[in-house]
Amino acid sequence: MSGLKRSKIVIVAAMAVATCLPGLSSYAQNHAPNPYRAVEGIWGKLREGREWGSTSAVAPAGDGSGNIWVAERCGQNNCIDREDIPPVLLFDSSGRLLKSFGAGLIVMPHGIDVDPSGNVWITDTGTHNGKGYQVHKFSPNGELLMTLGAPGGADDAPDSFNGPADVLVAPNGDIFIAIGHLGRGDDNRIAKFSSEGAFIKSWGKTGSGPDEFRDPHALAMDSQGRLFVGDRQNNRIQIYDQEGNYLATWTQFGRPSGLYIDQNDILYCVDSESTTSRNPGWKRGIRIGSARDGWVTAFIPDPVLDPDNTGTSGSEGVAADSKGNVYGAEVNPKMLRKYVRR
Repeated sequence: MSGLKRSKIVIVAAMAVATCLPGLSSYAQNHAPNPYRAVEGIWGKLREGREWGSTSAVAPAGDGSGNIWVAERCGQNNCIDREDIPPVLLFDSSGRLLKSFGAGLIVMPHGIDVDPSGNVWITDTGTHNGKGYQVHKFSPNGELLMTLGAPGGADDAPDSFNGPADVLVAPNGDIFIAIGHLGRGDDNRIAKFSSEGAFIKSWGKTGSGPDEFRDPHALAMDSQGRLFVGDRQNNRIQIYDQEGNYLATWTQFGRPSGLYIDQNDILYCVDSESTTSRNPGWKRGIRIGSARDGWVTAFIPDPVLDPDNTGTSGSEGVAADSKGNVYGAEVNPKMLRKYVRR
């Protein structure tokens, strides 16, 4: 084989990894091995008299303890009329509740991140009576340290949000927010703030081309500092540097609702919405692979296998602890599910 032909093959293979068109890859990504089993029952014991509500927000504490943070929607799908219930919860690795806070501050907790100092960031993607559509920073003990965004998304300033879906704090303290949950209005973009909360810039607009989003639903960052954006209604992940420069598009992880990248650059992606009409050929579940080269190596199937089911039947948020256990935050089933190695 000539050097020219070999080069062309390498280039085509690289492009396939970068874009991984669904028609070429869905079979492999639906049939990757599943090395996990679900822990029986609802993981995470709440206080007496309280039941789990919907949740899409889960993150490890990041201190090596094995503790897991969750933001849960007050026993229902929002915290309206339940302002006495704290939605932000910390569990140890056995599922024992250690602390809770945030009562009366959040309408509908959706995204979560734990920064390098252990502070907990929550996006509020609901609005009610002039509250919500904000991002809150809490200390590990529940002290409110910062709030970004106008209450209820009340103005059109670039530091006001229409449906903030997720938040990510970079190692240098810069804050990234994915805006446009469920495609509300025409505000689909990524906003960047300084560690002090000053607006720096935003990029993206509503659409399906490069640098365009429809329901940017999840954020993650790899060891190279690349920002992964789960562009859910466009059935893809778009990858950027921290200045908003476009780097790549990946479709091999399905229709992304939740993203998490661990310290070994293992990428966990929840597909909670693929159906025969929204993303034909793709099954829902948690795909696990490499954030470095994009290869999918494992797949935890959604418990409901009906491809025409339009509801969220399994996990929507995802995280992994230092031991490689996987946590799925579930909206319709109203629970946090833990997966362990077989």
